[in-house]
Amino acid sequence: MAPKRPDGAGAFPKAVRTPAPKTPDPSALYAALDLGTNSCRMLIAQPKGSQFHVVDSFSKSVQLGKGLEASGRLSRASMARTVQALRICRKKLIKHDVGRMRLVATEACRRAQNSKNFMNYVRRETGLKLEIIKPEEEARLAVVSCAPLVSTRTEQLLVVDIGGGSTELVWLDLSKVPPLERPRSIMRMGRGFVGGASPFPAASVVDWISVPLGVATLREMFDDVEDDSGRYALMSVHFEEQLAGFSPFYHEPPREGFQIIGTSGTVTTVAATHLGLRRYDRTKVDGLRMTSDQIERVIQGYLALGPQGRRMNSHIGRDRQSLIMSGAAILQALLRIWPTDRLSVADRGLREGILYSQMSSDGVLEDGPF
Repeated sequence: MAPKRPDGAGAFPKAVRTPAPKTPDPSALYAALDLGTNSCRMLIAQPKGSQFHVVDSFSKSVQLGKGLEASGRLSRASMARTVQALRICRKKLIKHDVGRMRLVATEACRRAQNSKNFMNYVRRETGLKLEIIKPEEEARLAVVSCAPLVSTRTEQLLVVDIGGGSTELVWLDLSKVPPLERPRSIMRMGRGFVGGASPFPAASVVDWISVPLGVATLREMFDDVEDDSGRYALMSVHFEEQLAGFSPFYHEPPREGFQIIGTSGTVTTVAATHLGLRRYDRTKVDGLRMTSDQIERVIQGYLALGPQGRRMNSHIGRDRQSLIMSGAAILQALLRIWPTDRLSVADRGLREGILYSQMSSDGVLEDGPF
C-alpha cells in the first residue's frame, strides 16, 4: 500500500526515478524537478510528437545555497524555504497523478556538509526522495535539452549552462555527423557522453568541465567589493581563470560552423532586455540568436544602470537583479575567449533534458527511442 500524506488527501509519489513502463504510453505524464543552488523548478509534461507539451510547472527562488560559500553548510532558513517549495511540488505531482518522474538536486547539495541530513529532512517532511546527480550528468542533460536548437550547419558546438552554484561547459565536434542528423545526434547523448556501439552517427565530446561557480556563488565570493564595475571585472577575470583546465580554452574556433548555446536565467534575461520585452515571452526568447556585440551592449547597459537602476528595471526582475551581474561576468568571460556571431539562447535546461531522456528511452516520442 502506498504511504499516505499526513492530511490523508492522497499518496506520495512512489520514487525518485520511477521505472520505465513495460509498454510505451504516449498519454502518460512525466515530471522533472531541478533543485539548484538558487531555484527549485519543476515541469510536468506529456509526450507530443517529437517534443512534449507542458501540463504544469513550478519555479521558485529558494536560495538554498545562501551562505554556503562561507559556512560549507545549508542553513536552517534555506532548508525551510526549500521544503516549503517542495511541498507545493508534491501537491502538483499528486494532483496530476504523475507516473514517471525524476527529482534531482545539484551543486549546493553536492557541496554542503549537511546534505545527507537535508535529504532526510526533505523525505520526512514531503515524502519526496531527491537524487543528487554528479556534474557530468548535469552537463549531459543540459546538452540533451538543447538538441532542438542545434543548427544543421554547426560543426563545433559549445553548450554552456550557467547555474546558481556551478557552470557546465561541454564542447562537441559534429563535423563527422551528416548535417541533418546533428540535432538528433545530440539527443542520443541521453545515454551518456561516451556511448557504446551504435549504428547512428555520433557527436564527439571534445571536452567538458564543471566549474564550481555560478551566479550565486560567484556573487557571494566578491560580495565585499563595493565598487559595482570593479566587482563585475573581478568576477569575470576570476571565472576565466577557472577554465584553464578546459582543453578548448587554448583554441579559438573559426566563426563559421561554430555555435554557442547558452542555457540559464542570465542568458534569457539578456535576450529579453535586447528585445525590449515589457513582459517576458518564452516564444520570442527561446532559440533567439545574438552576436557578441549585442550581448556586450546589454551588459554595458546594466553597468550604466548601477545596482539601484537594475533593481527598478522590469527586464531583469526582482528575483534576478542581485545575480544578473555575476551571470553577465561569466557570459562575458566566455565570449571574450570564444567570440561568436551565433550564440543561441535556450530557455530550457536540466528539467527539459530529464524529460527528453525519459521519454526517448521509453519510446513515446515520434522520433524515438534515440
